[in-house]
Amino acid sequence: MRARAVFITGLGAFCFLLGVAISAQAQTCRLALVLALDVSGSVDPQEYAQQVNGLATALDHPDVRAQILDGTGAHVSLAVFEWSSRNHQYVLQPWIALTSDAALNSAINRIRNHRKVRAGLKTALGTALSFGASLMKQQSRCWVKTIDVSGDGKNNIGVTPAQIYQTGAFSQITVNALVIGGTDKSADGITTKADLLAYFEAHVIHGRSSFAMIAHGYADYADAMRRKLIRELQLPVLGQSDH
Repeated sequence: MRARAVFITGLGAFCFLLGVAISAQAQTCRLALVLALDVSGSVDPQEYAQQVNGLATALDHPDVRAQILDGTGAHVSLAVFEWSSRNHQYVLQPWIALTSDAALNSAINRIRNHRKVRAGLKTALGTALSFGASLMKQQSRCWVKTIDVSGDGKNNIGVTPAQIYQTGAFSQITVNALVIGGTDKSADGITTKADLLAYFEAHVIHGRSSFAMIAHGYADYADAMRRKLIRELQLPVLGQSDH
């Protein structure tokens, strides 16, 4: 009887440890992704709707869904916020672990049904990046941490992205950009697509593997976001970032 009791105890311990291992695997996060949407004064109601619906459409695309729900046992965590001036950063999708179709559908529906919150007119890119970094602190266990910022203008108020990067808060965070371009030709007071892309590449994106992509206006937002998400969702090798 004593030997049997020891065997049962040992088996129970083994099952407990196996359960802990499975639970830990289920909780493994391969990517923490923060999506930051520009809602500054240059974004009119139609463009805002194209941006929000475009993001929802991109997340719902079969290729993106397949990348998110890839069955590796290491999930993607997603948070989405909108930003404009220094005093406006609004979380429209708090952190959610995209571990199933139901979880992904929940995030898509929440984003698609969101209505714009009154925002400032200025473009505080540096402040938006700082807010994104504060959100990222809640996902310290994720292998890779990426902030994906959409914008159609240059920083024109508050701290600059360069000043934010000097703080050291981004040592383990990659910042990519979706640049929403307007005109192809220069004119007084108008920034061309090429100029805006060059600005984001020089001053906004951050990290060795960072990149910027162009959306040719808000009507192109869904397709551009789809392409960018697929690139960002590539599974990191051996669970390591390249920072």
